[in-house]
Amino acid sequence: MTVRREHRMPFGAAILPTGAVRFDLWAPGAEKVSLCLDTGNDKLFLPMPRRDAGWFRLETKEASRGSRYCFQLAGGLLVPDPASRFQPSDVHGPSEVIDPADFSWPDHEWHGRPWAEAVVYEIHVGTFSAEGTFQGVERRLDHLVELGITAIELMPVAAFPGRYNWGYDGVLPYAPDSSYGRPEDLKRLIVAAHARKIMVLLDVVYNHFGPEGNYLHCYAPPFFTERYRTPWGAAINFDGDDSRWVRQFFIDNALYWLTEFHFDGLRLDAVHAIYDRSRPDILEELAMTVRAHFTSQRHIHLILENDRNQARYLKRDSTAIPPLYTAQWNDDLHHSLHILLTGEKSDYFLDYAEAPIRHLGRCLTEGFSYQGEPSLYRNTACRGEPSRELPAAAFIGFLQNHDQIGNRVSGDRLCLLADTQALRAALALLLLAPSPPLLFMGEEWGSRQPFPFFCDFGPELAATVRVGRSREFAGIPEFSIPDPAATETFLSAKLDWQSLDTAEGAAWYTYYRLLLGLRRQEIIPLLWTLQPGQNHWQPIGKTGLEVHWPLQTGEELLLFANLGRQVCSGGRLLDQAPFFASHDVMGTRQDATLPPWSVFWFIGKPQPEGGPP
Repeated sequence: MTVRREHRMPFGAAILPTGAVRFDLWAPGAEKVSLCLDTGNDKLFLPMPRRDAGWFRLETKEASRGSRYCFQLAGGLLVPDPASRFQPSDVHGPSEVIDPADFSWPDHEWHGRPWAEAVVYEIHVGTFSAEGTFQGVERRLDHLVELGITAIELMPVAAFPGRYNWGYDGVLPYAPDSSYGRPEDLKRLIVAAHARKIMVLLDVVYNHFGPEGNYLHCYAPPFFTERYRTPWGAAINFDGDDSRWVRQFFIDNALYWLTEFHFDGLRLDAVHAIYDRSRPDILEELAMTVRAHFTSQRHIHLILENDRNQARYLKRDSTAIPPLYTAQWNDDLHHSLHILLTGEKSDYFLDYAEAPIRHLGRCLTEGFSYQGEPSLYRNTACRGEPSRELPAAAFIGFLQNHDQIGNRVSGDRLCLLADTQALRAALALLLLAPSPPLLFMGEEWGSRQPFPFFCDFGPELAATVRVGRSREFAGIPEFSIPDPAATETFLSAKLDWQSLDTAEGAAWYTYYRLLLGLRRQEIIPLLWTLQPGQNHWQPIGKTGLEVHWPLQTGEELLLFANLGRQVCSGGRLLDQAPFFASHDVMGTRQDATLPPWSVFWFIGKPQPEGGPP
């Protein structure tokens, strides 16, 4: 049995039952609009009747599936469809009419996986494989299954200018970038992943458009507002006059990816750069609409990146189901661990430098470390909301991701910054902790390939980006900063899969597989029995900690770890054998000395007062 999936929306091009194609454009700033059809030998211009509220619509049998089209404005400017489903000739070229019904989906029995089973693997499509395409990702899925991955997260694939980009400069959010393949190639990747029981998540950018190829200013100025400023300029207008269709544009985009491409979830990039004072705000309305649309048909996971640590978006209902967002990337956890591993204390690490173990303990037991406390990095502004009552599943832990690698000068990976023993200890903590972990592509074999920032803008904009990078890393010799617009910079980020077969690569891979196997066997079965709000921790010396996660069974999940270079005394381990031990215990169980960079995990009964914890 196969099914066909299409998301009907008020934007873009839609093939009607009559065979005609309907074109809709919201252009409140345009005097007139014509549809321009590329017939191969010539261009056909068809006036589009104006409707209410700034809309233009035309139904015509002059177009069909595969037709290439754009819109002509009053001054003669030709612009692509902002809701284009495909841009075969990059973002400045014509759009292509796509019929979603042409693709037959064989995965009708796939309903997703519970979030508790998530082990997420972040992928940049263009650098993950030699091909740099959706097909290239598909060919490596069996490797991810063997590793123990249950979800892949694709960095943004929305059409961007040029041949390569991180994806956060997308300007046509409905169109998979043509450098990665056609829409059906992405759909085949998702089918292949589902056949292997792998969820597929998509990173989407709703806080800005990229600086090249965005024509909305020309015909829909209400899309933006000067009332708020973002790092990219004027904010998207989510709460001002004429914001209704702006909000709907992004809500439909979320429904489009989840419906028409059968994605299992979305990760919303940097929502702290979204400004909206209305109620419900755009984040609430989007999540509520998605939840209402899919009800209980399948598992849909909505993920946030949110520097504000707003716990209210992650709340659970009385049945422990998230009515809004499933989880958030936990930067607090990363920053605490990064300091312990590298000793780096500048920039945003400043907030964790004084007591990284304390911040780490709070993250492991309460989710966020900053829950309303003043942030030195933010000029003592208070950051965060109480999160203690939220489940561990609401916080995604990681040691590496595209930001934490790529925002460094040369895109250095953690294996080049931290001692191997230290990194192994941090991985044993991260991958066996209750919160779902995220890996960045290639880290499972200790890849040393950098992941620097890269883009392929036009000459003038590329020069501006170079100047911006130089200012960002002032004090570092300019020749040491990779040229973000150079092809060599992009190619340097391509994964070297042959490194997996080296002795070092195989050793790292074996270690990751071991830990993820233990997670599958020991941790995941416990996650439904955790008791949020009951977790607690205490320090062991200067660099050690002891963490307790009580279970409904009366047992506890316990962690004892020393994340430092010196031995750590004072631990009181359980008498039973741990299910993971990085070292032999020094001393007695009642008065254990934890070796440097050691980790011990137990599942057992809490001890009576005065005995071992």
